[in-house]
Amino acid sequence: MDLDDFVAKPFLERRARFAQRLAGLPCLLPAGSARARNYKGNPFPFRASSHFLYLFGLPLEGAFGLFDGRQWSVFAHPPDADSALWHGPLPALADLARALGCPVQPIADLARSLPPKTATIASTAHETCEAQSELLGRAIKPGTAEAVDHPLIDTMIDLRLRHDGAAIAELRLAAEATAAAHAAGMRATRPGLREDAVRAAMEGALMTRGMTVAYSSIVTVHGEVLHNNHYHHPMRAGDLLLVDVGAETPGGWAGDVTRTWPVSGQYSSTQRDIYDVVLAAQKATVAGAKPGVRYRDLHTLAASKLAEGLVALGILRGDPQELVADGVIYLLFPHGIGHLLGLDVHDMEDLGDRAGYLPGRARPGEFGIRYLRLDRDLEPGMAVTIEPGLYVVPAILEDPALIEKAKGRLDRQRLAAFSDVRGIRIEDDVLVVAGGDGHEVLTKAIPKERAAIEAAMATV
Repeated sequence: MDLDDFVAKPFLERRARFAQRLAGLPCLLPAGSARARNYKGNPFPFRASSHFLYLFGLPLEGAFGLFDGRQWSVFAHPPDADSALWHGPLPALADLARALGCPVQPIADLARSLPPKTATIASTAHETCEAQSELLGRAIKPGTAEAVDHPLIDTMIDLRLRHDGAAIAELRLAAEATAAAHAAGMRATRPGLREDAVRAAMEGALMTRGMTVAYSSIVTVHGEVLHNNHYHHPMRAGDLLLVDVGAETPGGWAGDVTRTWPVSGQYSSTQRDIYDVVLAAQKATVAGAKPGVRYRDLHTLAASKLAEGLVALGILRGDPQELVADGVIYLLFPHGIGHLLGLDVHDMEDLGDRAGYLPGRARPGEFGIRYLRLDRDLEPGMAVTIEPGLYVVPAILEDPALIEKAKGRLDRQRLAAFSDVRGIRIEDDVLVVAGGDGHEVLTKAIPKERAAIEAAMATV
């Protein structure tokens, strides 16, 4: 671990704001532990908890951050005798203390340093949860919390919802790298190759920047499978390739972008028609993102624009607003318009709807809209994704209960005329700002107009 380039200032400022909000409440935040692939000496790459990274910035495996009601400390494992052999020189605890600007003590001292009734946020790592349970003397499980934990969780949500300058700089860095990855993917796409060739080119572009992916890449000719993580399908002329790939910066911050481009470099006439419907909805929804706007209203706007476009193409029949109100549009647009973005690609989703939904608002139960991950009013500093899509999902269109919603308003024969479209999604990362249009598209450098995508692919 190289501490030479580490800048402590933003993390000191965050911890100061955090401590002020906590008003003396003790709290314990785990960095987490690496999970073994098949035996302890062969772990998956370690990625520290986002809550720990937000306040301390260093991926210290097995460490804990403690606020004892007065000051912050870190409790970490000292380098063992064999670490230099297997991992190279690791910083001593004193080196970490100088870098972080707070005391760093041996992990063995943590148990006796804990104040009573210490709040915590559970780690998603099983081993860390067991350690938390032992330290705090109560059961700790991801997705659960006791009353003593709620003020800590709400403070974390409140601060992470609105990004500070250092966070925005990281999001810009992630967007820049994501743009490079998508450019590499367009260059690598050609009929006769498999999807994994495009994935390799995109993830390679990130690796050359010292980065990784923020989530498992989606690179697929089967765009109707929303989270498709298989890459063995051949790419054929006439296929669309749906590509959802985003960078993770060395500091842990995420990009998240989807584009859908033609394997042959040219959209067919039917693909153009559907693509233009999705693009119009995406651009209208992005334009509507500004302070004070309810995010659920952006979802409804996107659904309405999609319905309007499909009515114009003859795929749906009826009034677009009724098609949204009755849930008919969700047969072809079965997910929410997007989510928060930050240190997690679905930021703070480990905290559930307490993070994504404003107090007093509840997740709907109806198909489609129930997958909306965010229902808050937008504020300057928030980062969100805007990602409408249209999909022909057999499991939905063959479900009698879901199709009953349509009541004859879905023209299956007309839909069949667009059989070379399985799924199209267009996604950008959007920062809400106080002035101007009320938003900044962080990923605007990535082509999404059809002509721009075709021109980029023509340079191959």
